[in-house]
Amino acid sequence: MKRTQARRIRRRGITRIDQPSTRTHGWFVRSQFRERPNGTYGPRHQKFFGDFSHGGKRRALQAAKAFLASVERPRRKSGRMSRAA
Repeated sequence: MKRTQARRIRRRGITRIDQPSTRTHGWFVRSQFRERPNGTYGPRHQKFFGDFSHGGKRRALQAAKAFLASVERPRRKSGRMSRAA
């Protein structure tokens, strides 16, 4: 029987963190990058959603998605707008 690999879902701005050595398991959200005075970039909003504190992996992911939706600005549509002549 051929074994198939699970397809990874792309979640923009949400990263899974599993570190057994420090007992850290959860989702990390970063959003809206800005330029710092020294020329580097860093996230404006960031927050960690632990599995244990949210009652499991799925609930932590739901909380992370809700947070990301609350802090993100709506994206502009790509492409040029046509001018009215």
